[in-house]
Amino acid sequence: MAETAPLLPGLLQQRLAGILLHPTSLPGPAVNGDLGDDAYRFVDFLARTGQRVWQVLPLGPTHNDLSPYQSLSAFAGNRHLISLHRLVEWGWLHVSEVVIREPYELSRVMAHALQMFSSRASQSEQDEWREFCAKAEGWLDDYALYCVIRQEQHMRAWCEWPEPLRWRSPDALREVRSRHSDEIEAIRFEQFLFYRQWQQLKRYANEKGVQLFGDMPIFVGHDSADVWSQPEGFLLDTAGQPSVVAGVPPDYFSQTGQRWGNPHYDWEWMAKNDFQWWRERVAWHMQMLDLVRIDHFRGFEASWEIPASEATAINGRWVKAPGEQLFNRLLQQFGKLPLVAEDLGIITPEVEALRDRYGFPGMRILQFAFEGGPANPYLPYNHTPNSVVYTGTHDNDTTLGWFNNLNRDLQTHILHFLGDVREAMPWPLIRATHASVARLAIIPIQDLLALGEEHRMNIPGTTQGNWRWRFQWEWLEGDMERKLLETTRLYGR
Repeated sequence: MAETAPLLPGLLQQRLAGILLHPTSLPGPAVNGDLGDDAYRFVDFLARTGQRVWQVLPLGPTHNDLSPYQSLSAFAGNRHLISLHRLVEWGWLHVSEVVIREPYELSRVMAHALQMFSSRASQSEQDEWREFCAKAEGWLDDYALYCVIRQEQHMRAWCEWPEPLRWRSPDALREVRSRHSDEIEAIRFEQFLFYRQWQQLKRYANEKGVQLFGDMPIFVGHDSADVWSQPEGFLLDTAGQPSVVAGVPPDYFSQTGQRWGNPHYDWEWMAKNDFQWWRERVAWHMQMLDLVRIDHFRGFEASWEIPASEATAINGRWVKAPGEQLFNRLLQQFGKLPLVAEDLGIITPEVEALRDRYGFPGMRILQFAFEGGPANPYLPYNHTPNSVVYTGTHDNDTTLGWFNNLNRDLQTHILHFLGDVREAMPWPLIRATHASVARLAIIPIQDLLALGEEHRMNIPGTTQGNWRWRFQWEWLEGDMERKLLETTRLYGR
């Protein structure tokens, strides 16, 4: 199919390069990276090396497995990304409080920050707080209420709460609001802090010529404020449990497929409601980011529906979704959609037609390119300009780990394809990524640093040990900056 003109507002109209690094992987004194000094230092690194895009993963609050793809909210920010040092600089926290030794201490520190804000904030800062609450009106109160009830219910999922709370009895919710008014206000304030710090970082990055490229999973977690506050929009049984769950059939990553467990949307109800929840979600992401990747884009054409009773994803079925109807409504409201389609996996002509109808860039992964013959769409000569090319993604092994685990014949074939290069992996694949006709080239920072398989971010189908990886500044020393800048300029990015 001929490539359509992009509907994006300018971002992918020129050749650009960027780095994939989730903020939790930044260095720093906290248990995970945050939006403090190291985030600004990373922006400076990107600007010095000619990188014009910083790609991150979803930014929402996570469950204990830390997966950003099973968030407690499709709108809220992860409070663990809030820089406590920034709060000290703003005068809203004492320096003695920035070291958090136990997770429960964070709530106490945030509550104290609210007290100090209330007594010390300037009029303009108070106005910022009120403006944020007005912007977030559609989701903020439900999220705060969900969090305090979940805490009170010993972190049980909302479908296990007493029925009056599970089904949002007005009297029960009114009683919770009265009993936990201070905690609710503190959670609302946490979201203001995240929003304020993120917006300041975004302004700084944009001033440096760096665009922020984020991630919006198509599905939301079952145990989330979104499903609890709007159960009508999801396919649930009378107890609030999903009747069917999302996933993908057997594929490159798993012989039994992937059973994600997310509830499916009740698309008929969503359409009758004029896709209000989706319009609010896209609007919020467009406010927070310059470009948004839709994870599992193919689910807007058809999604893999697995009976909730099935232990694996094998016995599912494809069920059509009203993607065209949804995107037409979004275009009607927003005019242009700065969206990238994550079009990996089982992609049919219908999915490609939906992607191309709206001019959404797709994704090309070079680790997928070297098997299957010359028609493989991931081979560089099959790329199209309106796409984003990667060495690999957060779900792949690092490129060095991937290459080292291939058999010798395939390694020889890849090196021969790349020009019998003498340079050590992963740099030959990085150069091929930058040389692609795809307008945006993204390199995971693990590949830039030539790190092995022990440094991968996530292993799909597993729940232990993922999403915890961090890098150190000393790994960027030497001639790394010069080499990256030269390579970026060499290929016109």
